[in-house]
Amino acid sequence: MKPLILIGGGGHCKSLIDVAESAGYRIAGILDRPEELGKKILNYEVIGNDDDIPKYVGSAEFIISVGYIRNPDLRIKLYELVKQQGGQFATLIASTAYVSQYASLGEGTVVMHHAFVNAEATVGKNVILNTFSNIEHGSIVGDQCHISTGVMVNGDCKVGNNCFIGSGSVLYNGVSITDGVVVSAGSVVRRPISIKGVYSGNPAGLKIRG
Repeated sequence: MKPLILIGGGGHCKSLIDVAESAGYRIAGILDRPEELGKKILNYEVIGNDDDIPKYVGSAEFIISVGYIRNPDLRIKLYELVKQQGGQFATLIASTAYVSQYASLGEGTVVMHHAFVNAEATVGKNVILNTFSNIEHGSIVGDQCHISTGVMVNGDCKVGNNCFIGSGSVLYNGVSITDGVVVSAGSVVRRPISIKGVYSGNPAGLKIRG
C-alpha cells in the first residue's frame, strides 16, 4: 500500500487516523490551512496545504479527512481538486468494520469502526460510513454522502448523492431518497423522499425545502 495523505485537520481527521492505522496504512502527513503548518494532530504533522497536493501525486494516496454535517461542498471541492491534479484515492475499511465480499465501495470512501456493509450493497465515491452505521443488502448509497453514527439503512434502499443521514436514523426497507437531502438525527424515514430539503421526525417530514 502507498502511504496516505489526509486532507483536513479537524476532528474527523483524528477519527480517520485511527481507522487508517487499524487498516495497516502508513500516514505520510496531513494537508490543512497554511497557518496550521507544523502542527501535530495526534502523532502526525501538518506538512502543507491544498497547494501541495501535486507533490504527493504518484507517491501517495489521498483521503479527504474533512467531515461534514448538512453540507458536503468542501469535501466535494477537495475531492475534485485531487482528481484534477491526477491524484488517487484510497478506500479505507477499519479493522473492526465488516464489508461483504459481494458489496462495492467507491474510491475515497471510509468505512469506520464497527460499520457493516452487507451483500450486494453499493456505496459511492468519497462517502463516510460512520461508526456503527449499517448498510443492508442490496442498498445503494450515492457519491459524497455521510451516513452518520448508528444509522440503519435497511435492505434495498436507495440514498441519492450528497445526502446527510443523521445519527441514529432509520430508513425503512426499500425507501428511496433523492439527491441533496438532510435527515436529522433520530428520524425514521418510512416513505420515499423526492423533494430536496431537511427532514426530521418519526415519520420523517419536510421541515426546510431545498
